Amino acid sequence: MRAKFLSTLLVGTLCQIGLAQNFDKTKLDNYFNTLETNNKFMGSVAVSKDGAIIYSKTVGFSDIENHVKANDTTKYRIGSITKTFTAVLVLKAMEENKIKLNEKLSKYYPTIKNADKITIEDLLYHRSGIHSFTDDEDYESWSTQSKSKDELVSIISKGESEFEPGSKFAYSNPNFILLSFILQDIYGKSYADLLQEKIIKPIGLSNTYFGNKIETKKNECYSYSYTKNWSKERETNTSIPMGAGGIVSTSTDLTKFSEALFSGKIISEKSLEMMTTLKDNFGMGIFPLPFYETKGWGHTGAIDGFSSMLVYFPESKVSFALTSNGVNYNNNTISIAVLSAVFDKPYDIPDFKTYNVTSEELDKYLGTYSTNDLPLKLTITKEGTTLIAQATGQQQLPLEARGKNVFAFDRAGIVLEFNPEKKTAVLKQGGGKFTFTKENK
Repeated sequence: MRAKFLSTLLVGTLCQIGLAQNFDKTKLDNYFNTLETNNKFMGSVAVSKDGAIIYSKTVGFSDIENHVKANDTTKYRIGSITKTFTAVLVLKAMEENKIKLNEKLSKYYPTIKNADKITIEDLLYHRSGIHSFTDDEDYESWSTQSKSKDELVSIISKGESEFEPGSKFAYSNPNFILLSFILQDIYGKSYADLLQEKIIKPIGLSNTYFGNKIETKKNECYSYSYTKNWSKERETNTSIPMGAGGIVSTSTDLTKFSEALFSGKIISEKSLEMMTTLKDNFGMGIFPLPFYETKGWGHTGAIDGFSSMLVYFPESKVSFALTSNGVNYNNNTISIAVLSAVFDKPYDIPDFKTYNVTSEELDKYLGTYSTNDLPLKLTITKEGTTLIAQATGQQQLPLEARGKNVFAFDRAGIVLEFNPEKKTAVLKQGGGKFTFTKENK
């Protein structure tokens, strides 16, 4: 039940899907206006077809404290979509004979565990076994501080290898942090300068660059989380994520980037083929993102309160991007709505009607629930008039009352339907449906 963004857009039945010739943009506008009015989403989306924008929408604030509304050129941190840019830079370096994918990490950073076994290709595929320090409990205590390359290499070197390099996939941010350092080493230039030289200038991105401290005067936005009200999130120092998550961009620039990538304007067709060759369903800084049976390629991202999604559909030459600085809903659900409009599939504008409950009424739901279908238990508690759900080993999730015995956590697409008489709770998420039974009957 962890609140996270799904890596696939939709699992649907196989059926014919076509591009809507004139989709209802007013309905889509109303969809986003509803999200904005109900404090569910702040951010921007864009859709392009054959390189031309066919829909864009921006809602929310870039700076809530100073009442600054976001606009079409407001820039957002894109988190791990940065990895796609970094992978492109590595493949570009390979084309320029600056690097080989079978080179060992020990050539550059021999102090890292198993560096003599880890290849550049292993880093690109997240098959290095390098421990991801961003998962450590103390990470947030120092992630807002500037770190040098030597400091980060030292931190990565202290981590133990989690498996034999090349043997399996495990997502690890240091893989792409190290790749950005290697790119700087072989070119003798900063990652920011390489980004400008190899990608941004050649394809004409006007609002994309490697980020520094957030500056609202540059039309950059702060990020926020929502608990009864929007509150400003911490600000990771971009010297830490580097080529794993430090880029700032807009949704329209991201669609332009993906279109350029898949039309051969940045790397060769042969390099793109290598990039999209899968190992454990993951490519080099990119992975499949299907919509029904239509195959797309892209990446998702999250850093602080920012979240993002980028996907390109080669068959229809459609690109979709989402950038957000505050979400109290589910990005996967939002993406499905936009793509449904574009690909002529049905979707509904959500109804965020409120249902008032008293603290006493919540008592009948409290307790611990279990199911034979999942290896976890569900603990239900309350804080005042708010029902709280917590799955084994995961964070507490405040639920919103949506109807009699029905509660939701929109950010993860979770719905809980209680039956106090039968002492059950039905969990619905991502198309799954699981019945939990109360233990303390």
